[in-house]
Amino acid sequence: MTATPLIHVVEDDEPMRTALLRLLNAAGFEARGYGSTGDFLLHPVPYDRAGCVLLDLRLPGPSGLDLQAALQRQGITLPVIFLTGDGDISSSVRAMKAGAVDFLVKPVEPDILLQALQSALALGELQRKSRGEADRLRECFAALSLREQEVFDCLVAGRLNKQIAYELGISERTVKARRAALMTKLNARSAAELGELAERLRRLPQDVFPKKTG
Repeated sequence: MTATPLIHVVEDDEPMRTALLRLLNAAGFEARGYGSTGDFLLHPVPYDRAGCVLLDLRLPGPSGLDLQAALQRQGITLPVIFLTGDGDISSSVRAMKAGAVDFLVKPVEPDILLQALQSALALGELQRKSRGEADRLRECFAALSLREQEVFDCLVAGRLNKQIAYELGISERTVKARRAALMTKLNARSAAELGELAERLRRLPQDVFPKKTG
């Protein structure tokens, strides 16, 4: 069974934080409250659970924007929704450029907040799937030898076995052997599947397929 999404509410106004927690719990979420950036960072965030950070812009000590930056540095990819008591345009622009899902002005209508949360959770699910795909591809490509990676690059560039052999200075028989080995490791049954795999790879972060040396 899928765990209930966990919403982290970072809000220094205690009555506001309590009201938000009650609203979220009534809506079927699990919600945890924090009074400051430091308070949030002291508690470990479960990486494998759907969730979102509902974040006040202005907090005692480090601001909501500071916390957003800290989450990115730590590799915590939970979607962030900002709440603020004023319409600070420059802060909203910074927040959105840094990847915030929404920027809401308090007091916010419950329906608007819940709709924003659903959008954030949907985005988070897509991001988790993308990371899972990246992890699987990384594991597959990590199994390739340097020579097999070279053949893979040539294959996805559309070169024929004879052309690859000439370019790499090896025999066509060796090309075929390496091609068969890499297709087995990548679980690709045809050239078309190999091409699809390469296209998926191109859509992922560049560090998914680190080049081997030596």
